[in-house]
Amino acid sequence: MVILPVLAADRSPCLRRAASAGALLAALSAPAGAEEVADLTQLSIEDLLSVEVYSASRFAQKTTEAPAAVSIVTAADIKHYGYRTLADILASLRGLYVTSDRNYQYVGVRGFNRPGDYNSRVLLLVDGIRVNDAVYDTASIGNEFFLDVDLIDRVEVVRGPGSSIYGSNAFFGVVNVITRRGRDYDGLEVAGSAASFGTGAGRLTYGRRFDNGAEALLSASYSDSQGQDLYFPEFDTPENNNGIAQKRDHARYQKFYGKLSYEGFTLTSAWSESIQGVPTASFDSVFNDPRTRTVDTQAVLDLAYDGKLTERLDLSGRVYYGRYFYDGTFPYDAPPVTVNVDQSRAEWWGAEARLVGRFDRHKLVFGAEYQDNFRQGLKNYDLAPYEVYLDEQHDSTRQAFYIQDELPLGERLRLSAGLRYDHFSTVGGTWNPRLALIYAPQPETAIKLLYGTAFRAPNDYELYLNDAGLTSKPSEDLKPEEITSYEIVVEHQFQANYRVSASVYQNEISDLISQVIDPADGLSVFRNTGRVESKGAEFEVERAWADDTRLRASYAWQITRAKDTGAILENSPRHLAKLNYSMPLIGDALRAGLELQYTSSRKTLAGARTGGYGIANLTLSSDKLADGLELSASVYNLFDRHYADPGRPEHVEDLIGQDGRSFRLKAVYRF
Repeated sequence: MVILPVLAADRSPCLRRAASAGALLAALSAPAGAEEVADLTQLSIEDLLSVEVYSASRFAQKTTEAPAAVSIVTAADIKHYGYRTLADILASLRGLYVTSDRNYQYVGVRGFNRPGDYNSRVLLLVDGIRVNDAVYDTASIGNEFFLDVDLIDRVEVVRGPGSSIYGSNAFFGVVNVITRRGRDYDGLEVAGSAASFGTGAGRLTYGRRFDNGAEALLSASYSDSQGQDLYFPEFDTPENNNGIAQKRDHARYQKFYGKLSYEGFTLTSAWSESIQGVPTASFDSVFNDPRTRTVDTQAVLDLAYDGKLTERLDLSGRVYYGRYFYDGTFPYDAPPVTVNVDQSRAEWWGAEARLVGRFDRHKLVFGAEYQDNFRQGLKNYDLAPYEVYLDEQHDSTRQAFYIQDELPLGERLRLSAGLRYDHFSTVGGTWNPRLALIYAPQPETAIKLLYGTAFRAPNDYELYLNDAGLTSKPSEDLKPEEITSYEIVVEHQFQANYRVSASVYQNEISDLISQVIDPADGLSVFRNTGRVESKGAEFEVERAWADDTRLRASYAWQITRAKDTGAILENSPRHLAKLNYSMPLIGDALRAGLELQYTSSRKTLAGARTGGYGIANLTLSSDKLADGLELSASVYNLFDRHYADPGRPEHVEDLIGQDGRSFRLKAVYRF
C-alpha cells in the first residue's frame, strides 16, 4: 500500500518524496568571467598539477590561492577511468562517497549523507549555474543528470561552506561541472557502448569554431538498459516470486544539449528524460510489479554574456528559464491493486549580474541574483478509484547580493573575505561570511586558515507537505539550517609534478531540518530539531611522471555525531581511502586506468552495520589503433565484491545490495 489515510507519512511516495530525486537542470554556458583554459588532456607534466580553479571565488585562480580545499577531475580522467556518471566522478574524490538505493544516487560529504536526504546540501552547478531543482533542491548525479559525461571538460569540487558567494545549498560544498566547447570537437563525433545487463548507449555530437568567431556545440545521447534479476531476502515468499525482482531496475534516458557562442554571448539549451524502474518495492508498493518506475524530465534555456567594461572591470550576466517534472508510479495492494501516482512540477526564471574588478591591490567581486519560482507543485493521487491525497501549488522568490575581496597583505600573505545576503519570500533573510587567510612561506607551500558559514533554506516539500491532516501537516516557523566550519589546509609541491595536501576540519550544524512526529497530534511535520558536529582529516598525494603515468591517492578520517546524544549518524563511514593510477602500456598504444576505493562500515537505520568493503575498477583504452578512433574496455567491481548500502526510510530493506562485476565496451569515432 502506497498511501492510505491510516498510513504513516513515510509510506507515501510523495509524502516521503518518493524516490523523486530530481534535479533541475540547466546546462549552461562557459562560466562567466572565467579565463579560457587549455585542453586538459594535452597539459604538460609541469602544468598537470597546476590547473587553475574557477569555482572557489567565481574567477580563475591558482588552487594554492583559492580560499578552500579544491579537487579537479579532468576529461582525461573521465576517459582513463571509464566514468559513466557524475556519481562515478564524485565517488573517486577524497572525503566523498556515493550511496545508491537502486533508483537514485546520493553523495555524502565528510561523513554526512543521511538516509532520507536528497542531495540538497551540496550545490550542483553546470558552467556556474545552479541546477538544484526548485521543489526538493535535489542535485542529480546519476543517469537522470541531464549532461552526458563525454561533454564534461572538468569537474571542480570546492569543499566547505560556500553560501558567502553561492547562497543556499552550498552547505558542505560546491560541485561545478564545466562543459566542453565546439572547438574541442572540430567536427562530428559518434560514440557507442555496450554494457552488462543488456545496456546500450549512443551519442552524436557536432562542434565547430567558425571563421567569424562563432562557436557551436550540439549533442544528443540515448541509452537503454534491460536490467537484471535482483534478489531481496525481505520478500522471499512464493507470492513474491521468491524475492526475485525480474529486471525491475530497467532504465532508459535521452538527452539533448546545445550551445552557441558569439562575441561574448552564449545561448544554451538542454533537455533530458530519464525513466528508471524501481526494484525495491519502496513506499509499500507491490514487489516485482513492472509498472513501478520514476520519470525525471528536465529542460533549460539560458542566455549569458561575458565581457569587459574597462581594462580593470569585467561584466558578466545571464537570464535563464528552467523546468523540472517528476512522475512516480507505485502500484500498491489495497486490495485490489491500485496505482498511486506521485508528481512534482517546477518552473522558474532568473537573472544574475556580476562585476569583477581590480583596484590597486584589491580584486573585488560584486554580484546580485534574482530567481522567481513561479510554479512549485506537489501532487499525490490514486488512479482508480481516483482519490487525491496531496495537492499543493505554490510560488516563491529569492534575491541576493554579495561582495568578495581578495587582498595581498604582504609578499607571502593573502586575505580573502566575502559576505552575502539572501532573502527568501518563504523564510526571510540570512547573512553568511567567509574568511580565508592564506600564507605561503615559500613558493611551493600554501597554508590556508579557513572560516565560513552556510545555510540551506527549507524547500517547497519541507514547507508544504500536507495531506489534510491525515498523516502530515505543513511546517510552521521553519528556519534555514546553518553550518559553521573551521578548517586548516596545507598544500606543498615537492616538484613540478609532485604535490601533497592535508586538511583538518570541524563542522558545527544547527537547526537541522528533520521530519518528526508531533506528540500533540501524532502527525509528521518538518522541524528545526537537530545539532550535529563533524570532525575529520584528509590527506592526498598527486604525482605525474614523464611517460604520462599519473597517480592520485587519498585517505579521509571522519566522525559525525548528533551533538545532543553523541550518537554516530547513519550512513557515515569512519574511513575512506581512494587510489587512481593510470599508465601507458606497449609504448603509448594502450593505456590502463586502475581505481581502488575503500569504504568502512556504516550504521543503518535499524541500528545494524554494513560491512566495510573495497572495490576495484579497471579500464583499458587506446586512441592509437586508427586515426580518429578511440576504444575502451572497462570492468567495474573487478573482483566481484559483494557489498550493500544502508536502506532509506521508504524501504523495507535495511541493507540494499549493490552490483557485482560488470563491464562496458565503448567506441568513439571523430570524423
